[in-house]
Parts: sequence; C-alpha cells; structure tokens
Amino acid sequence: MKKLLLLLIPFCAINLNAQQPYYDDVDLSLTGEALYTELQGKISVFNEDYTYGDVRDSFLITDIDPTNINDVLLVYGFNDTDGDCTTDRTRDKNNFGGDSCEYNREHVFPRSRSMPPMGNAVNSATGIVADPHNLRPSDVQRNGSRGSKKFDDGSGNSGDVNSGNWYPGDEWKGDVARIIMYMYVRYGDQCLPEFTGIGATEGETDMLQVFLNWNVEDPVSAVENQRNPQLEIEYGSRNPFIDNPSFATLIWGGQPAEDPFDLLATDDFETTSLSIYPNPATTSVSITATQVLEDIIVYDITGKLVLKIPSDSSITKTIDTSGLLSGVYLIRMQNSIQRLIIK
Repeated sequence: MKKLLLLLIPFCAINLNAQQPYYDDVDLSLTGEALYTELQGKISVFNEDYTYGDVRDSFLITDIDPTNINDVLLVYGFNDTDGDCTTDRTRDKNNFGGDSCEYNREHVFPRSRSMPPMGNAVNSATGIVADPHNLRPSDVQRNGSRGSKKFDDGSGNSGDVNSGNWYPGDEWKGDVARIIMYMYVRYGDQCLPEFTGIGATEGETDMLQVFLNWNVEDPVSAVENQRNPQLEIEYGSRNPFIDNPSFATLIWGGQPAEDPFDLLATDDFETTSLSIYPNPATTSVSITATQVLEDIIVYDITGKLVLKIPSDSSITKTIDTSGLLSGVYLIRMQNSIQRLIIK
C-alpha cells in the first residue's frame, strides 16, 4: 500500500549578503506576474548611449578572472592546458579580436532568436543588441560552434547535445539561466525563453524548467557578482537574478533557489502553527493552520508543478494525493516551503 509520510522541514535561507540599495524602491513583497512587472520597470531604466563597442571595454572590468587580473573568463570554456585554444576557460584580456585563439562578444540570447531579431552587431549599435547583461567574452571559434543553437540540458563540459542543441557546461549553466531570465524580464515577449531553450515550461508560466533548474544547480559565481556593480555604473541597471536567484522562484516557481535577500524565509508562518493529518497517509492529507492558507502548490523533485490548490478563506486544505507516484515532493505556501515524502 502506498503511504504518505509528511516531514515538516521549514525552508530557511541564509542571508549572506545585504539587500542591494538598487532595490530600495522595489516592492519585494510581490510574487508571480506582479514581481515580474515590478522588476521589469526597474531594469528598464538604463544608459541609452551605451553601445556595442562599449561592451568590449566593459569586459576588462566585468569579466576579469578573479584569480588573475591579466585574463578574462570565457563563457563555455573549460580547459586551459589541453593545447586547444577553442576550449580555453581564460584568455589574455588584450587578445580581443576575430581571429583564431582570440575572444569576442557572445550574445547568450542569440541575436537571431529574439522576435523580432536584435539587429546588426556593429560598434555604434545601441539598445537590445548592446545590452551588456546578455554579452560575455567567448573564444571566437567556440562562439561560432554555439552559433544560435538552443540551450538544452546535459552534463560536463559545453558542447552539442541532443540533435544539435547546446549545453553551456556545468560551470556556466547558472550564468546562462540568469541571463535568459534577465532578458525575458527586460524585453518581455521579444525574448521568450522558449525561443532559445528546449524543454517543458514551469506550470502555467513561460519560463522553461531547465533554466529554473540550472539557476538552482549552479549558484552565482564570483565573476557574476563582479559584473553587476560595474554595469550599474556604466549601463545603469543590474541583473536581478544575480543579486537574488530566488526572484526566479518567486516569479515562476520550481525548486527554491539561493535567497540572499531572505525573501523566502519568514517569521510569520511557523511550523508550530501547522497541522498535517493523517501522518502517515494514503490517498489524501489535510493541512490546517492558525491563519488563512494561501495557494498551496505541489512540485515534484525536478521542480515540475503537479498540483495547485487555490486560495480561499479557509484555514484547512485537503490535498488529494491518490494520483501521485512515490517520490519526493515540495509543498509551497505563502511564506513557507514544506517537504512531502511519498513512500
């Protein structure tokens, strides 16, 4: 007989960084589409004179290797010692150009994949094609190998996967995910995630599960944290998903991501105020709280939404678990994330 064992394990984020003053005028109590719109308004204020040519100079600060100030880090790169410059992870910062073993500017969200396309990448260009949050240094040939291929899941180093799609590599997949999230929030339907990624969307949103997973699996790196302050100075905006990856969780759902702003944690919804019965259970379980329960959303371990119980005025919710397979599930409620284990 299938039994349901429910373990109440509150989600507690560790506040490693103070909230950036950049967000002081942003309502961070919002979630879902409301938070999406709020962040969109914030990052839509930028330096309109910033050009595609300016990106080249920005790289010398934003993408310097934190361990060697003479080099830049190359997106998709992974090996500096195999004698093949196309796999290099780092490159002398002065070796910018279009020849073999030089580096150039990679549009992580490809120019041709946006609808309408971004336009020509000439040094005088401004606007979306020059947005530095979407541009990273890349080996010239590796940039060409990626081309405009869609991102797809994989493992290990970067390269072709699954009939010609592109895996950015274990080190870079989180960077890529947070760039795609930024582009979707900044430019809306012009940069839908499905235009440049493969896989299922998260619930009823437009965000691909693969990007939400990568955002969790590959935490923010030193070079990502290095980029935002400089681009705020030069370009006038930041990538919110670098500052706080859990913005993605709050907008689109999925597994909880890093939460340096401590937005997912709460002092208002303690486990002592929750009752789950029966435990163990078989086909259903009831959750009772001392306050009105908001929407209850159940995800499987991959972050896929499997059940949603809408909000009403009750303090007790019943979840029908008869259709769920054995496995690990997450129950998300307002200000609380609990773990549901089905055996």
